[in-house]
Amino acid sequence: METTELLKKVHKIEIKTRGISNQIFSGEYHSAFKGRGMAFSEVREYQPGDDIRAIDWNVTARFNHPYIKVFEEERELTVMLLVDVSGSESFGTQKQLKKDIVTELCAVLAFSAIKNNDKIGVIFFSDKIEKFIPPKKGKSHILRIIRDLIEFKPQSTLTNIEQALRFFTNVIKKRSIAFLISDFMTEGYKDALKIANRKHDLVALRIYDKRELELPNIGLVKLKDTETGQQKWIDTSAKEVRLHYSVTAKKREADLKDMFNRSGVDTTTIGTHESYVQPLMNLFKRRNSR
Repeated sequence: METTELLKKVHKIEIKTRGISNQIFSGEYHSAFKGRGMAFSEVREYQPGDDIRAIDWNVTARFNHPYIKVFEEERELTVMLLVDVSGSESFGTQKQLKKDIVTELCAVLAFSAIKNNDKIGVIFFSDKIEKFIPPKKGKSHILRIIRDLIEFKPQSTLTNIEQALRFFTNVIKKRSIAFLISDFMTEGYKDALKIANRKHDLVALRIYDKRELELPNIGLVKLKDTETGQQKWIDTSAKEVRLHYSVTAKKREADLKDMFNRSGVDTTTIGTHESYVQPLMNLFKRRNSR
C-alpha cells in the first residue's frame, strides 16, 4: 500500500473511531474497567457529612482542628489487545471483512484507553507471535497501532490462541485489562484462558460472519479454508448438508459460551453484518452493573 493511501486510511479510521470513543464509550469504559484501588491524594479540613473513619488524627492533633484523608481511584491501567491476524480474519460475506471490524474495534478501545490515561499495547498473533507492541500512552502511539492493523501482513495463516495467551502472561507482569479479539475457530486453549484470566482481567471479543452459522441454498459451491488453503466442493442444495452445517455451528457456539463462562471471561459477539457499537456498549454496561 502506498504511503499516501495508508495515511488517508489511518486518518479516516482515526476520525471515525475517536469520535465514537469520545461520544459513546469514554464514560462506559471508565466505569466498566476500574483502577487498581484507592490511593491517598491529600488532607483537607473536615466538613459536615464526611466519614469520621477518614479523619487523620495526627494532623488533627497538630492543628487542633479535624482533618480527613482524601483518597482517589488509582485510574491508570495497562490495556492489551491480543489480535488474531490469521487467514480466517480475511473472511466476510456481509458489510465488511472481519479484519476491518477488528481494526476499528482496536482503534476505539485504544482511544478510550488514552482518554482515561491508560497505557495500550498490542500482540498480533497467528499460530506464532507475529508482533508485540509494548504498552505506551499518546496519540502517536495509537496511530502507529492503527497503521499496523491496516497494513500488517502475517507470516502464517494458521491460529494458535494458546500460544498467544502464554506469551501474554509471560511478558506482561503487571495486572492488565486484555481484549482477546478473534473468531475463535480453533481449540486447545481452555487452560491458558483460565490462567490468563486469573492473572489479568480478560475480555473475549468474538468476530463472526453469518455464513459461518448457516449455508444458503445456492447449489454446488467450492469452499476454501483461508487458514489451511484446502478447498472442498459442497452441495448446498442438499438439506441434510445445510442441517449438518448448522448443527455443527450451533454446537461450536454453545461450547464457546460454556468455556468462557467456566473460565470467568466476559465476552460479546460482533457480526460482520452489524455495527460493533451496541455489542460493545452492552458488554461495558454488564460489567458496570456488577
